[in-house]
Amino acid sequence: MSEVKKYPAPVTNPETAAFWDAAKEGKFMIKRCTACGEAHYFPRSICPFCYSDKTVWEEASGEGTIYTYSLMRKSPTGPYAIGYVTLKEGPSVQTNFVDCDLTTLKIGQKVKVVFKPTDGAPLPFFTAV
Repeated sequence: MSEVKKYPAPVTNPETAAFWDAAKEGKFMIKRCTACGEAHYFPRSICPFCYSDKTVWEEASGEGTIYTYSLMRKSPTGPYAIGYVTLKEGPSVQTNFVDCDLTTLKIGQKVKVVFKPTDGAPLPFFTAV
């Protein structure tokens, strides 16, 4: 019988509290700058493009495509894959891929967000569609 993987609880702070509260409801949030219009991830108060503090929370679709990935076949915990996903909304997200056949992942493949429980807020990962 396989043991369920336990994930560490995320460290939260006042700046990211809304992100983690939304994650508890199964929502994947990003920030958008109202000054320049650019969306960004990881959500933070200051826009990384124009440095404005005029940012707002926006629920993302949770859908994207694999930009790049690495499959780690030899690990004490077993194989795993990490990579970057380009969200439909534009930002790229560094992530782990879960709940899919890691050997069939491809650049350009469609993926969607999935949340894994922790002792705190759930963590977002991506899985193949």
